[in-house]
Amino acid sequence: MKKFKLAFCTLLVAFLVVGAGFSGIKTTKYNNTGLTSAKSMCVLEGANNTVLLGKDMNTKRANASTTKIATAITVIENCKNLDEIITVSDNSIGVEGTSIYLRKDEQISVRDLLYGLMLRSGNDSAVALAMHVAGTMQDFISLMNEMCVKVGALNTHFNNPHGLDDENHYTTAYDLALITSYALNNSTFAEIVACKQHIIPKTNMSDTRYLTNKNKLLNSLNDCIGVKTGFTTRAGRCLVSAIRREGVVVVCVVLNCGPMFEDSVALLNSVFEQYDFSPIVIKGEPIYNEYYIDNIRGELLLCSDETYIYPVLKGNRDKIKVVYTLNKFESDVKEGDVVGEISVFYDNHLQKTLKLYTINKIDVLENQDVFNSIKLQWEK
Repeated sequence: MKKFKLAFCTLLVAFLVVGAGFSGIKTTKYNNTGLTSAKSMCVLEGANNTVLLGKDMNTKRANASTTKIATAITVIENCKNLDEIITVSDNSIGVEGTSIYLRKDEQISVRDLLYGLMLRSGNDSAVALAMHVAGTMQDFISLMNEMCVKVGALNTHFNNPHGLDDENHYTTAYDLALITSYALNNSTFAEIVACKQHIIPKTNMSDTRYLTNKNKLLNSLNDCIGVKTGFTTRAGRCLVSAIRREGVVVVCVVLNCGPMFEDSVALLNSVFEQYDFSPIVIKGEPIYNEYYIDNIRGELLLCSDETYIYPVLKGNRDKIKVVYTLNKFESDVKEGDVVGEISVFYDNHLQKTLKLYTINKIDVLENQDVFNSIKLQWEK
């Protein structure tokens, strides 16, 4: 039987990148100049949940209507048909605070209620959605908190779906950034929070509603994609914002921050001044595996099936190492086979492991003993 025997091989390639996966960075512009008055703040790169900036980000605080980020993603994930028309019950009428003025027995779609929730911050929308999805308020709150645990927001406990002040209702800047990063991966959620205006058609109990998003950054900050404002007396002014720029999504949370819009713009722009977001591994980019058999040279082309970006403080890219590991195997090599892995390290700490796929194929070879050399080469 003909076999091709490929020996185990690794190659270290030094790149350059940041290790910002810790709470705050003492040398950044923010921490040196006091760029924000927020009581708590977190700026997070969304793909890998890497903290770029932080201030008191693990302190539990009230977060007002930014709670509705958790409410919305919980509804979306637990509702089979967002276009279903539901009938508004008594529970949703006259809820304290902001409202889209729902009426008892009004018939309206779940999707329109989500727009009312996220664009106009309707507390009545929050209650109507919670009751529809779970049947009881407590059951819906349980779903919200289960979602928080799933995404790693372990210092969060929600006690209502709207964010009105409650001693048992709190989160942290870091947790809220995690929840938002998770929610933005849902295309329906992302579409709703990026929407500047929405029309809710006339219902059986109400004329047409015209909704304008309260998030001013959608009109004033380049690349802004959402997501939610909030205010109560206890929480102060709160804002969760996000931008998609240079191939990455960055989430910014400011809690109890007077100039929440201005500070968020400064923080978001600041990280792009400080960080290099160049890809470390690029999807489909060939990595050349060179081999010789009977002095005949061949190439087994390898690649990753995903792009990996790790945010790097400018001037620190020499702290990245990329390790390619080729597995030992004996067989034909077909296009699309997984033959190893790519490991990305920052400062000798593993950050990401990706699969290494073949781009081309090599047929079985007769004489495995004359396989006299193999070398992996990185070529940009």
